[in-house]
Amino acid sequence: MPDLLTDRLLLRPWRESDLEPWAAMNADPEVRAQLGELLTREQSDAVVAGMRADFDARGFGWWALQVRATGEFVGRAGLDVVGADLPYTGVDVGWRLRRSAWGNGYATEAALACLAFAFDELALEEVVASTTVRNVRSQAVMRRIGMTRDPADDFEDPSVPEGPLRACVLYRKQAR
Repeated sequence: MPDLLTDRLLLRPWRESDLEPWAAMNADPEVRAQLGELLTREQSDAVVAGMRADFDARGFGWWALQVRATGEFVGRAGLDVVGADLPYTGVDVGWRLRRSAWGNGYATEAALACLAFAFDELALEEVVASTTVRNVRSQAVMRRIGMTRDPADDFEDPSVPEGPLRACVLYRKQAR
Protein backbone atom coordinates (compact mmCIF):
# COMPACT_ATOMS: atom_id res chain seq x y z
CA MET A 1 0.00 0.00 0.00
CA PRO A 2 1.81 3.13 -1.15
CA ASP A 3 1.66 6.31 0.92
CA LEU A 4 0.43 9.43 -0.83
CA LEU A 5 1.78 12.81 0.28
CA THR A 6 0.32 16.24 -0.25
CA ASP A 7 1.49 19.55 1.14
CA ARG A 8 -0.46 19.02 4.35
CA LEU A 9 -1.65 15.42 4.36
CA LEU A 10 -0.40 11.86 4.49
CA LEU A 11 -2.63 9.17 3.00
CA ARG A 12 -1.34 5.96 4.54
CA PRO A 13 -2.22 2.42 5.60
CA TRP A 14 -4.61 1.99 8.50
CA ARG A 15 -3.20 1.57 12.02
CA GLU A 16 -4.74 0.12 15.14
CA SER A 17 -4.63 3.63 16.64
CA ASP A 18 -7.04 4.78 13.91
CA LEU A 19 -9.83 2.47 15.03
CA GLU A 20 -11.07 4.59 17.94
CA PRO A 21 -11.23 7.95 16.10
CA TRP A 22 -12.73 6.20 13.05
CA ALA A 23 -15.45 4.69 15.25
CA ALA A 24 -16.10 8.10 16.81
CA MET A 25 -16.58 9.56 13.31
CA ASN A 26 -19.04 6.81 12.45
CA ALA A 27 -20.99 7.47 15.66
CA ASP A 28 -21.24 11.22 14.91
CA PRO A 29 -24.71 12.09 13.56
CA GLU A 30 -23.36 15.07 11.60
CA VAL A 31 -20.64 13.02 9.89
CA ARG A 32 -23.18 10.29 9.06
CA ALA A 33 -25.97 12.69 8.01
CA GLN A 34 -25.52 11.91 4.29
CA LEU A 35 -24.44 8.30 4.82
CA GLY A 36 -27.21 6.65 6.79
CA GLU A 37 -27.28 4.91 10.14
CA LEU A 38 -24.67 5.42 12.83
CA LEU A 39 -22.18 2.56 13.15
CA THR A 40 -21.18 0.72 16.29
CA ARG A 41 -17.52 0.23 17.19
CA GLU A 42 -17.72 -3.34 15.93
CA GLN A 43 -19.22 -2.22 12.61
CA SER A 44 -16.55 0.48 12.23
CA ASP A 45 -13.78 -2.02 12.95
CA ALA A 46 -15.27 -4.36 10.34
CA VAL A 47 -15.25 -1.55 7.78
CA VAL A 48 -11.52 -1.01 8.38
CA ALA A 49 -10.86 -4.74 8.06
CA GLY A 50 -12.72 -4.71 4.75
CA MET A 51 -10.83 -1.65 3.51
CA ARG A 52 -7.51 -3.30 4.37
CA ALA A 53 -8.48 -6.51 2.58
CA ASP A 54 -9.67 -4.62 -0.52
CA PHE A 55 -6.41 -2.66 -0.67
CA ASP A 56 -4.37 -5.85 -0.37
CA ALA A 57 -6.39 -7.52 -3.12
CA ARG A 58 -6.49 -4.62 -5.60
CA GLY A 59 -3.52 -2.41 -4.81
CA PHE A 60 -5.78 0.58 -4.21
CA GLY A 61 -8.60 1.51 -1.88
CA TRP A 62 -9.21 3.71 1.16
CA TRP A 63 -6.23 5.33 2.86
CA ALA A 64 -6.28 6.64 6.41
CA LEU A 65 -5.93 10.41 6.29
CA GLN A 66 -3.47 12.14 8.60
CA VAL A 67 -2.40 15.77 8.99
CA ARG A 68 1.35 15.77 8.43
CA ALA A 69 2.17 18.64 10.80
CA THR A 70 0.40 17.14 13.81
CA GLY A 71 0.03 13.42 13.06
CA GLU A 72 -3.71 13.74 13.73
CA PHE A 73 -6.01 11.17 12.10
CA VAL A 74 -8.77 13.11 10.34
CA GLY A 75 -10.58 10.52 8.24
CA ARG A 76 -10.21 8.57 5.05
CA ALA A 77 -9.87 9.21 1.33
CA GLY A 78 -9.40 6.88 -1.55
CA LEU A 79 -10.64 4.89 -4.47
CA ASP A 80 -13.15 2.08 -4.59
CA VAL A 81 -14.70 -0.13 -7.24
CA VAL A 82 -18.31 0.84 -7.84
CA GLY A 83 -20.73 -1.71 -6.41
CA ALA A 84 -22.49 -4.06 -8.81
CA ASP A 85 -25.90 -2.90 -7.54
CA LEU A 86 -25.40 0.65 -8.85
CA PRO A 87 -26.47 1.82 -12.31
CA TYR A 88 -22.95 2.81 -13.39
CA THR A 89 -19.51 1.20 -13.32
CA GLY A 90 -15.93 2.23 -12.73
CA VAL A 91 -13.75 3.42 -9.89
CA ASP A 92 -15.08 5.93 -7.40
CA VAL A 93 -13.10 8.60 -5.55
CA GLY A 94 -14.32 9.55 -2.08
CA TRP A 95 -13.55 10.98 1.32
CA ARG A 96 -14.93 11.14 4.83
CA LEU A 97 -13.56 13.53 7.43
CA ARG A 98 -14.16 14.04 11.10
CA ARG A 99 -16.18 17.16 11.77
CA SER A 100 -13.25 19.06 13.31
CA ALA A 101 -11.41 18.72 9.95
CA TRP A 102 -14.23 20.18 7.82
CA GLY A 103 -13.64 23.48 6.08
CA ASN A 104 -9.85 23.17 5.84
CA GLY A 105 -9.63 22.01 2.23
CA TYR A 106 -8.45 18.55 3.28
CA ALA A 107 -11.09 16.70 1.24
CA THR A 108 -10.09 18.57 -1.91
CA GLU A 109 -6.38 18.05 -1.28
CA ALA A 110 -6.77 14.34 -0.55
CA ALA A 111 -9.13 13.79 -3.50
CA LEU A 112 -6.65 15.41 -5.89
CA ALA A 113 -3.93 13.04 -4.64
CA CYS A 114 -6.27 10.08 -5.17
CA LEU A 115 -7.11 11.25 -8.69
CA ALA A 116 -3.41 11.60 -9.54
CA PHE A 117 -2.85 8.04 -8.30
CA ALA A 118 -5.85 6.78 -10.30
CA PHE A 119 -4.72 8.37 -13.54
CA ASP A 120 -0.92 8.17 -13.22
CA GLU A 121 -0.40 4.87 -11.38
CA LEU A 122 -3.52 2.87 -12.24
CA ALA A 123 -3.85 4.36 -15.76
CA LEU A 124 -7.60 4.71 -15.40
CA GLU A 125 -9.44 6.53 -18.17
CA GLU A 126 -12.17 7.86 -15.88
CA VAL A 127 -12.99 8.24 -12.19
CA VAL A 128 -16.48 8.81 -10.83
CA ALA A 129 -17.89 10.16 -7.57
CA SER A 130 -21.40 10.05 -6.19
CA THR A 131 -23.24 11.47 -3.23
CA THR A 132 -26.75 12.31 -2.15
CA VAL A 133 -28.55 15.18 -3.83
CA ARG A 134 -28.57 16.96 -0.47
CA ASN A 135 -24.81 16.67 0.13
CA VAL A 136 -23.85 20.03 -1.30
CA ARG A 137 -20.49 20.09 0.53
CA SER A 138 -19.25 16.94 -1.22
CA GLN A 139 -20.65 18.16 -4.53
CA ALA A 140 -18.61 21.35 -4.10
CA VAL A 141 -15.47 19.25 -3.59
CA MET A 142 -16.29 17.28 -6.73
CA ARG A 143 -16.49 20.51 -8.73
CA ARG A 144 -13.26 21.86 -7.17
CA ILE A 145 -11.35 18.75 -8.25
CA GLY A 146 -12.55 19.19 -11.83
CA MET A 147 -15.37 16.68 -11.95
CA THR A 148 -18.51 17.38 -13.95
CA ARG A 149 -22.11 16.28 -13.55
CA ASP A 150 -24.63 15.33 -16.21
CA PRO A 151 -28.07 15.33 -14.57
CA ALA A 152 -29.01 12.44 -16.88
CA ASP A 153 -26.61 10.30 -14.79
CA ASP A 154 -28.38 11.04 -11.49
CA PHE A 155 -29.84 7.92 -9.89
CA GLU A 156 -31.56 6.39 -6.92
CA ASP A 157 -29.31 4.16 -4.83
CA PRO A 158 -31.06 0.78 -4.62
CA SER A 159 -29.19 -0.11 -1.41
CA VAL A 160 -30.74 2.82 0.46
CA PRO A 161 -34.28 2.70 1.87
CA GLU A 162 -36.87 5.12 0.50
CA GLY A 163 -36.16 8.59 1.81
CA PRO A 164 -33.96 11.65 1.31
CA LEU A 165 -30.66 9.71 1.08
CA ARG A 166 -31.76 7.59 -1.86
CA ALA A 167 -31.57 10.31 -4.56
CA CYS A 168 -27.96 10.66 -5.72
CA VAL A 169 -25.86 12.62 -8.18
CA LEU A 170 -22.95 11.29 -10.22
CA TYR A 171 -19.86 13.25 -11.19
CA ARG A 172 -17.14 12.16 -13.62
CA LYS A 173 -13.58 13.12 -14.48
CA GLN A 174 -11.67 11.91 -17.50
CA ALA A 175 -7.94 11.21 -17.56
CA ARG A 176 -5.83 14.20 -18.57
